Amino acid sequence: MRSLATLIALFSASPALAASGPFFSLGNTDFVVLIGFLIFIAILVYYKVPGMLLGLLDKRAAGIQSELDEARRLRDEAQSVLASYERKQKDVAAQAERIVAHAKEEAATAAELAKEDLKKSIARRMAAAEDQIASAQAAAIRDVRDQAVAIAIAAARDVIAKNMTATEGNKLIDSAISEVEAKLH
Repeated sequence: MRSLATLIALFSASPALAASGPFFSLGNTDFVVLIGFLIFIAILVYYKVPGMLLGLLDKRAAGIQSELDEARRLRDEAQSVLASYERKQKDVAAQAERIVAHAKEEAATAAELAKEDLKKSIARRMAAAEDQIASAQAAAIRDVRDQAVAIAIAAARDVIAKNMTATEGNKLIDSAISEVEAKLH
């Protein structure tokens, strides 16, 4: 109903009705313009211009669609690359944390080993120093003893030489020889 009212209003308000004289005459400019327009449309249809226009529009739409598809593909690829790099970054960060933790553990272990080695080295040096002190002490005691023996022998020689006569010396020599013989046999 509405479309019928629209058609009636369209034809009743047409410029052809506003022109003077008969509408279907070449003297009526509106009729000439209408014929020119219809010929122009016919030429366009004859040379298939609407098909070309539709083809160009379809080609343009296909180009736009391919660009959109390419943009989607590139966006998806960029998102996958971004996700890959984010995973790699997380992996590298985790690996760096593991390396730092491992280095700290190794440093602590090395410090403990160094402390133990230092304690052992100090203990060895202390033992070596104590051995040197004991050796020096023993050498000093030996030297003092040797000196004391030497002094005692010299003093005994002097005392014996002053107090002894030749006959007593011979008796001592004979008793020492007999003592040595008894011990050796």
